[in-house]
Amino acid sequence: MNDLALWTLAEASAAIAARQVSSRELVEACLARIAQWQPRINAFIDLRADAARAAADAADRAIAAGGPCSPLHGIPLAHKDMYYREGRVSTCGSTLRREWHATGTATVLRRLDAAGAIDLGTLNMAEWAGGATGHNIWFGDARNPWNPDRVTGGSSSGSGAAVAARLAFGSLGSDTGGSIRLPASMCGVTGLKPTYGAVSRHGAMPRAWTLDAVGPLARTAQDCALILAAIAGPDPQDASTAEAPGFAMPAVADGRAGRLADTLAGTVIGVEASMLQAADPSLRPALDTALAVLGDLGVELREVAIPELAAIFDLGGVISTTEAASIHLQQMRAQPSGYAPDLFTRMQAGLATPAVLYLHALRMRGLLLEKVRASVFSRCNALFAPTVAVPVPTRAESRTETAEDVGRIHGPLVRLTRPFNFLGLPSLSLPCGPDSAGMPVGFQLVGAPFAEAEILRLGMAYQSITAWHARVPELPA
Repeated sequence: MNDLALWTLAEASAAIAARQVSSRELVEACLARIAQWQPRINAFIDLRADAARAAADAADRAIAAGGPCSPLHGIPLAHKDMYYREGRVSTCGSTLRREWHATGTATVLRRLDAAGAIDLGTLNMAEWAGGATGHNIWFGDARNPWNPDRVTGGSSSGSGAAVAARLAFGSLGSDTGGSIRLPASMCGVTGLKPTYGAVSRHGAMPRAWTLDAVGPLARTAQDCALILAAIAGPDPQDASTAEAPGFAMPAVADGRAGRLADTLAGTVIGVEASMLQAADPSLRPALDTALAVLGDLGVELREVAIPELAAIFDLGGVISTTEAASIHLQQMRAQPSGYAPDLFTRMQAGLATPAVLYLHALRMRGLLLEKVRASVFSRCNALFAPTVAVPVPTRAESRTETAEDVGRIHGPLVRLTRPFNFLGLPSLSLPCGPDSAGMPVGFQLVGAPFAEAEILRLGMAYQSITAWHARVPELPA
């Protein structure tokens, strides 16, 4: 029997448009897989099966009546539990929010609703989006579909697990220091952190307001492009959003991905040497093969170096911890036991940040971005780097209880992702094969500001001649 849930979003979209399949059939296929996989990977916090069925039936009636059909019409999605929907509980992965009802709906959810997407429910996440592993003491850890003893990556843990196990055709995650790209890499799916300001954060839980980015996790770069096209663009309710002409990739948004491999002549990808060298030896075969594939596509590979990379990493950490502490200050004082001890310790450190250091970090962002633009993106169309420098750790070995644990475990996981949040650059994580233990490996394609179309084009070309994105984990017999 053909499992419709194994299709890519683009394939499901084309089948709906051609009336070869109904939205209700897609929803039922996803619900069947959720029933199988949820006990093993704990991806969902709240499954809204009846509401999804009703929305699918409405989507099918709209198609039967000859109504407009966007690429996301009737497509089942599920999202990290930090996007508010009016009247619904949004936990943000915290026990303090178990009964908190949103008073408005996030802009990105309204845009997906307008595109006809189906919302299956909310997905597990690290508490307050504050963890790189995906652990959660309140709702239980999301677990990696490839091996439930391993972490999913965080903080969009349920998103990575659900997309990898084919429980939904895509998901919205969020990324403050790697929280889309880490689970994408560790779960073997594709994840896009857009340029800062490309997608509205209105109605989304803030983690660090000058770093946060909203973006998709899906099976392929094309699928990510289809979701991005629906959610991107200015929002009067989020003053940080920006207009970027041509950014939504119309040719991708209507499903035409063809002949990308024939259009790469003259494209240069910079290989960030220190980031590649930082990768654990067990990851290098997959990463080196990915570079070879890009070379076979006709791309020129050129070694580059990000100036002041260590400072960029450290300054990003200053901003992240300080802004998170500022957001949670009053609640931390009022209900300290409502936070996981390790998260409380990390955010408490942000309370001690000198104002001059925080302001220095903000001031340096523009200056360092200009240095990177001049030294890197003047020489290449995109940048190549591993997504994660270390193999996917086990859940047991990556639990954090002390400040020393946090530095030892979280630091290496975000080492290669956080710099691009500080710089506000778009970054696409793509699967490129298993490591020596059989766990997924990913690499990043990073672009200049608002160069999403370029890195998605390159990602689609890469996936047109590789099949790592098509690997599906299997339930044990």
